[in-house]
Amino acid sequence: MSRTAPRRRAERPPSRRSRAAAALRARTERIASSRAPVVGWAVLVAAGMAGLAACTLDVGPDWIGGAGAVAVATAYSWALAARTGGRPVVVGLLAVALGTVAVVSDDDSLRTGAAVLTTVVTAVLAVMSTVPAVRFVHAVREVLVAVLVAVVGAVAVVGFEPAVTLARFEYTTLGLSLLGAFAIIYRLGAGLHGLGRRGFVTVLLGSVVLAVTLAYAELLRRYGTPALMDHVLDGVGWSREHLGAFPRPLETVLGVPALAWGTHMRARRRQGWWVCAFGVAAATPIVNALVNPALTLQEAALSVGYGVVVGLLIGFVVIRLDLAVTGSSGRRGRRAEEAMALRPEPPRTRPLL
Repeated sequence: MSRTAPRRRAERPPSRRSRAAAALRARTERIASSRAPVVGWAVLVAAGMAGLAACTLDVGPDWIGGAGAVAVATAYSWALAARTGGRPVVVGLLAVALGTVAVVSDDDSLRTGAAVLTTVVTAVLAVMSTVPAVRFVHAVREVLVAVLVAVVGAVAVVGFEPAVTLARFEYTTLGLSLLGAFAIIYRLGAGLHGLGRRGFVTVLLGSVVLAVTLAYAELLRRYGTPALMDHVLDGVGWSREHLGAFPRPLETVLGVPALAWGTHMRARRRQGWWVCAFGVAAATPIVNALVNPALTLQEAALSVGYGVVVGLLIGFVVIRLDLAVTGSSGRRGRRAEEAMALRPEPPRTRPLL
């Protein structure tokens, strides 16, 4: 008894709606892979900075400074979401809405909240915008890129005109920035099992330096003896009188060296991301520099510059010690080691995930 083969159902041609959706996705992918998003982002940041500059020079309408701060905060939020594999459109629209509400309402708590969020986004973006550095000169370049990102964010934070208690604002933004950086780097570093023994020791050492620096500053501020306080203040006063400013300790001792060493290590091992996380200890004080009303613009700029220079010197020493421990001492050995440092990462304007 013969059986007839089952009839195959004829495939339906794609509907007009599905064709339109496919064409829209293809067009979106072409735009996303082009330079248009980067150019648009740069134009938005430039427009925001122009508005903030006009507000500083008392030119234009009263709302132009707030609009500039919202523009920069939106651009930074967009960039951080795109860099970390998030949803930049959703995040950008949310940043526009929150920033606009804060500026239009003119409420101190909302303006301060917007300033806190902008500080955190700026500090994390400053770290995420870096790329691996094969040589120390490349690490210097990455530190300067992070500093530039932080400086632009600092102007935007002031544009929100926050009403802050300085110490509380600094501790809050630093804590949130560290949490944000470690949460993202947890994904980039493939979880804690990608940390390794070497990375664990490095993160532990960085945490100890951070805790000691913060605890020493707080104890000195609250419980320091008059003689000790006078001695410390004399040193700060001498630096301000003869050099024009005093470098920020957290930026100098931890943030900049961690960023230089971390980007250098990322060219060789993914554990370098965990070291870079402490780079927010440099970005956050830079963003907060203009919030302090006791500092002039010149003193804040000099303080940041001195911290970068001294921090890079410390980072250079740490990198040389690291290379010596790993067995690449000598000029020829270092050149051979640099030739092998080819751990790939996406470009600066592409998602990391």
